Amino acid sequence: MTRSNLFRLMLSAALAGTAVQAHAVDVEVEVQNLTRGIYFTPLLVTAHTPDQSLFNVGEAASAELQAMAEGGDISGLETAAMAISADMVANPAGGLLMPTASTTATFTTADTNTALSIVGMLLPTNDGFVGLNSWPIPQEAGTYTVYLNAYDAGTEANDEIRGGGAPGAPGMPVPPPLEDLIGTGGSGVTTTINNAMVHIHPGNLGDADMMGGQSDIQNTVQRWLNPVAKVTVTVTE
Repeated sequence: MTRSNLFRLMLSAALAGTAVQAHAVDVEVEVQNLTRGIYFTPLLVTAHTPDQSLFNVGEAASAELQAMAEGGDISGLETAAMAISADMVANPAGGLLMPTASTTATFTTADTNTALSIVGMLLPTNDGFVGLNSWPIPQEAGTYTVYLNAYDAGTEANDEIRGGGAPGAPGMPVPPPLEDLIGTGGSGVTTTINNAMVHIHPGNLGDADMMGGQSDIQNTVQRWLNPVAKVTVTVTE
């Protein structure tokens, strides 16, 4: 064996010995709403195997994702997460997460649950949601930061007017905390779904007319630029 081949074998053995193996870790996940006027509905924070996901950009939304994105209902996604033995925390904020506010979820992962996903509806929107999809959870202790974008589920036209939150029902749900923040009498921005796949949300259009116009969204407050959330992940062993 040549000296160069021996060196390669020794280097490979050293790297193999220092490789980080997947194992159970304690995880603290802090989610901060970075927007000025957008509320997050109850969040679902999950750790699962890397071959699973709550959503995929460029693919059609599942019925469970649609229910979350159009009405803030995470129960279907909770059931799906339990079916794949995910570790999760549902609704860590105990309701809506207000603009600039933060909430924290803590859990211990199973050895194989090394991917982190987070979802929650954005209000006011028709089918917008904040999302993190299968982010690899570091296996070394430390604090890590990731920024999240807003996505459009592609299941409802962005008409930007008051309506229902049931899947397939037009319009935006307006829970009591937003009642006085949303306009009325809008004629609707559009009735067309331009992209029926999960995609980056184009953002709210809104207008300045709280008693009419096209949109019931305030264009000076309830618009955003990505990212919409900051996630701080603290891993301990």
